[in-house]
Amino acid sequence: MTDAERLARLRLIRTPHVGPVSWHQLMARFGSGEAALAALPDLVLRGGAGRARIAPAEIAEREIERVAALGARHVFSDEPDYSPLMREVEGAPPVVIVRGDTAMLRRPCVAIVGARNASAVACRFARQMAADLAARDVTVVSGLARGVDTAAHVGALGGRTAAVIASGIDIAFPPENAALQEKLGADQLLIAEQPPGTEPLARHFPSRNRIIAGLSHGTLVIEAAPKSGSLITARRAGDYGREVMAVPGSPLDPRAQGCNLLIREGATLIQTVDDVLEALGPIDARMVREPARAYVPTPAVPDAGEGERRHIVELLGPTPVAIDELVRQSGCTAATVQLVLLELELAGRVERHAGAKISRL
Repeated sequence: MTDAERLARLRLIRTPHVGPVSWHQLMARFGSGEAALAALPDLVLRGGAGRARIAPAEIAEREIERVAALGARHVFSDEPDYSPLMREVEGAPPVVIVRGDTAMLRRPCVAIVGARNASAVACRFARQMAADLAARDVTVVSGLARGVDTAAHVGALGGRTAAVIASGIDIAFPPENAALQEKLGADQLLIAEQPPGTEPLARHFPSRNRIIAGLSHGTLVIEAAPKSGSLITARRAGDYGREVMAVPGSPLDPRAQGCNLLIREGATLIQTVDDVLEALGPIDARMVREPARAYVPTPAVPDAGEGERRHIVELLGPTPVAIDELVRQSGCTAATVQLVLLELELAGRVERHAGAKISRL
């Protein structure tokens, strides 16, 4: 990949209203970041907005320089260092910033997540489970948060562990984990989707959680409240067809209610590392993945007529609707619906949601 193409791809994902799904659609349609950037103004205009606010080259160049100065690098979704498991996920990050050994993502991976205010027993269990998995040649993935996440990373230091953070790769959060984050970046693997300097805002954590689930063959939850981020991670894992596991707890402890709920909904009950390995089955047979492929331009979809575009827009509302349902109700081809939705998203008129759903803003 040329430097010019890397710069164009980074500008594309840093452009307002270009999300992971639309980025992949643009790359599939035009075959390169440079071609997609050139086509963006017309697509935005057809979506009903005015001038496209494309991320300036200077901003992308400064980001590349900053990342290199931090000892990190950008990895795009079709490059060999990108996680083969993550590549299969709908809306996978077009680019991640990594520091450390990405080879560990080509080994069996298990996510361990749980409560930030975890009990001492839960932290001890997470630390021991991570150590046992690491000893079995499994990469432990977590989010470097307080409580269970921290215990899991510490437990796996004797083997392999990858941390996915919600901030820029240069921002330590929580602050007390600054030394641990530095150690993971130097000796293990640190992954960030956000550019350097980004503070860990609340809206970034669900995105971080989808990466944790996407990197892993299975997700193990150890203590979690019913509406916690850990349950978001577990449910994303289920959406991706990955194994969901949970450690049961006392019904009198609010921190155990989320895990007990997951088990009631069908998650595998876990008590030992052997339970985890049994639930995952023969991982090695599933490690063979399709190699990364270069984007090839697809035949252009004819522009939607004004009647078709108007009908699709009228079917949209503030409540998220499945894209398949839009195809059925509109009577248009799937390609036409996807093109109209892409134009609307680039114009800032719609918002995408998990589960291939979309709503009008």
